[in-house]
Amino acid sequence: MVQIKKKEKDLTRRYLIWCYKTTKESLDRIERYYTQIPVDHYLLKQLKCSKDFRGSKSNVKYKGFVNDFEKYIDTKKKNVDAKKFTDLQCKTLDPEYMYLKERFVAIEKAIVYFLGNKELSKINNLYETEMIGRILNAREHS
Repeated sequence: MVQIKKKEKDLTRRYLIWCYKTTKESLDRIERYYTQIPVDHYLLKQLKCSKDFRGSKSNVKYKGFVNDFEKYIDTKKKNVDAKKFTDLQCKTLDPEYMYLKERFVAIEKAIVYFLGNKELSKINNLYETEMIGRILNAREHS
């Protein structure tokens, strides 16, 4: 860790927190879908195994909701793959995604260099707390 004056360290910390936050949010806009999709598949499996779905001959509308959810998952996967990859086989990473990944690694290294390992952990915890707070306080999906 490099030695800098308190005032400079405070300014550097704020700048690095801003860099961390903005870059992590951009990455999370892509990465979160890859964590959501397995959960969605699990939920879909549970719905399809439910008594209500299996007996949905009498409740076509219910089965339609489940089928719509399946289509939603497929569309979600196609849309996020287009943000992360340049090819349909999902082998070549998109240059913007590559840049964001490398920038985030560099920001974490800069935090450790200027502020130390403990500060990186604190910043990560602050970010997670903020994101969970946003989710819990969101009113748009209620």
